Amino acid sequence: MEFRRIPGLPPYVFTIIDTLKVEARRAGRDVVDLGFGNPDLPSPQVAVDKLAEAAHNSRNHRYSASRGIPKLRQAVADHYLRRFGVTLDPETEVISTIGAKEGFSHLMWVLLQPGDAALVPTPSYPIHIWGPYFAGADARQVPIGDGTDGAGYVDRVMEAWDLGWPKPRVVVLSFPHNPTTTTIELHDLQRLVDWARERDVVLVHDLAYADMCFDGWTPPSLLQCVGATEVAVELYSMTKSYSMAGWRVAFLVGRKDVVGALAKLKSYLDYGTFQPIQIAATVTLNEALDYPAELSSVYESRRNALVDGLSRIGWDILRPRGTMFAWARIPEPYREMGSIEFAELLVRECDVAVSPGVGFGPGGDGHVRFALIENEQRIAQAVRGLRRGLTRLG
Repeated sequence: MEFRRIPGLPPYVFTIIDTLKVEARRAGRDVVDLGFGNPDLPSPQVAVDKLAEAAHNSRNHRYSASRGIPKLRQAVADHYLRRFGVTLDPETEVISTIGAKEGFSHLMWVLLQPGDAALVPTPSYPIHIWGPYFAGADARQVPIGDGTDGAGYVDRVMEAWDLGWPKPRVVVLSFPHNPTTTTIELHDLQRLVDWARERDVVLVHDLAYADMCFDGWTPPSLLQCVGATEVAVELYSMTKSYSMAGWRVAFLVGRKDVVGALAKLKSYLDYGTFQPIQIAATVTLNEALDYPAELSSVYESRRNALVDGLSRIGWDILRPRGTMFAWARIPEPYREMGSIEFAELLVRECDVAVSPGVGFGPGGDGHVRFALIENEQRIAQAVRGLRRGLTRLG
């Protein structure tokens, strides 16, 4: 049988490194896995306790609401008011999604169709590039910058929109950015909102790392901009902020008609996340107020251990201000290698697994991504392995 959409997908390059890692571990080698961004820290205890309690109530075993239960949507609105000073109507401006990937993918379905175009960053989290393609639209890739250049991305988006035809209907952005850790300031987001208000453009901001920030810096919400709810929606996830990756709880908030369109589509596709999970997420948002900052402190220490350790062995990289990643240009003595070949070398010679940059789009080749998913002792072990195996480093 000839399948639709699937044949156009490239090989998922992360599986190449994962296969090497598994083979090395089967051979008895202790590989430090800094590849897949899978949080290792536990979810809040209040979430676990409430989930267990709610799961014992048989009324919660029935179908739930695809939009999210009312108390959960109210908790999200309350969180946005506390965290960003943004007022949201939980009835019309908040919807629960089964993780940010599901929310983003289906959002592209309601915003785009064949013949349409979206502007997306490159390199980028893969679904940001492929979500528009799944909707049959063209994803025009705009360089994200060097890790600090969020303002430059705004400029390049405006230029790409002016030069492109047909005019893109959607602009995708995500700050702090995965994989490059690029950040942006509120005044540059405001420039983008002001620009979008003059055009028929919807801004889609994936704020996955809203609370994972370092050195006293705080990521802005796009919805803090004046007029943002006229043109923008934002995805907020509990995956990283609350270390609840497997729970699959996220939200789309912002422009009413866009939120409503996604709600209509989802009413045909799902009945929402398992209700005990929604109940536990509600309690977590309302009661675990300090948890995101506690997690952020842990990741900041891990970032320091990695960046400082790499510097000592002669591999200087950008010190990220946010996310749970570090984006590293391949060291000059190894730069003739592509990112897959270099990542393979790190597994074979250093017992360290990372993500090859090309897996995030062609703009990522020449880099690798470290995920801060091991404790400081394991990160130190990884640095020792890199020193041992990367013999060309000064």
